[in-house]
Amino acid sequence: MEGGGDDDHAAAAAVVIEHKAYARVGLLGNPSDVYYGNTIAFSISNFFATVKLIPSIELIIQPHPTHDLVNFSSNHQLVDRINAEGYYGGVRLLMAIYKVFYNYCKDNNIHLHHTNFTLSYDTNIPRQSGLSGSSGIVCAALNCFLDFYKVRHLIKVEVRPNLILAAEKELGIVAGLQDRVAQVYGGLVYMDFNKENMDKLGHGIYIPMDLSLLPPLYLIYAANPSDSGKVHSKVRQRWLDGDEFIVTSMLEVACIAKEGKTALEEKNYSKLAALMNRNFDLRRLMFGDDALGDVNIKMVEVARKVGAASKFTGSGGAVVAYCPEGTSQAKLLEDECHKAGFVLIPLEPFPSRLNEADLKILKM
Repeated sequence: MEGGGDDDHAAAAAVVIEHKAYARVGLLGNPSDVYYGNTIAFSISNFFATVKLIPSIELIIQPHPTHDLVNFSSNHQLVDRINAEGYYGGVRLLMAIYKVFYNYCKDNNIHLHHTNFTLSYDTNIPRQSGLSGSSGIVCAALNCFLDFYKVRHLIKVEVRPNLILAAEKELGIVAGLQDRVAQVYGGLVYMDFNKENMDKLGHGIYIPMDLSLLPPLYLIYAANPSDSGKVHSKVRQRWLDGDEFIVTSMLEVACIAKEGKTALEEKNYSKLAALMNRNFDLRRLMFGDDALGDVNIKMVEVARKVGAASKFTGSGGAVVAYCPEGTSQAKLLEDECHKAGFVLIPLEPFPSRLNEADLKILKM
């Protein structure tokens, strides 16, 4: 068995561990990550999830006072809370990632000491905005476990997104690896999920890129976004059935990410704008307007009305926009978003926060 012994057990009792995981934006290629494609995504400092682990006598998963609220002053408060937050909070996410982490360690002969802990979380990532709010909580929790048990060096960086995805699949969340890779690695990442590597390695090939290659980008999101987990169903089955239109369209979406990598490296931002628009157009053709939802489509159209390039950040709920003409165009976009009732904010890309131990593992 590998991992910590009595010394680790004593040390764990004296530490408080806290980790953040940042929201991510799918810039190009999504949703081809679910279809052996390619994507580019980056993390942003605008929104994040925080998980704190404190050693304790009993193992406790603390409910969040807002997101896991179960005591209400009235029936109106209960219904309003469900309308705003949905039925599920973050406790189930924390429990699911611990189960997946525990089983992975058990299956791979990684020893875990027996000190208990209290786990709590907070998040300001807007719900159902396509910014990976759920996986942010899971990613931050996983980082806490890696440090608490001192097993970071025993679980490869490339494997960690798989663990996060497995935890979410435990809960029936429809998702791909892109979001989890972006949050584990941080910064700007190009991802290749070709079938050969996925079958051989169990994960994709992930290439960090220079964050300074990104032009100024903006986020558009709605106060009441659609459910970002409902848009894959029919397309997935059609792809599995070999539907020619879906298969060829998804291949083109993957190629958009490949071309986007080159465009970014060459700082060819007019090409980037065209690729962003094409990415959304293909998604719309594949999924249809009913699946995408009127509000999501309107966010894209508001951006295009002023000549900005735009596409979903994920599966809906928010849009990433690029203004080729600069700040004057961004001001027009702000005005149009205000008229439409949408929120517009400048995106703040966040650099990779892989620690030295992780970076050593990547170089091995």
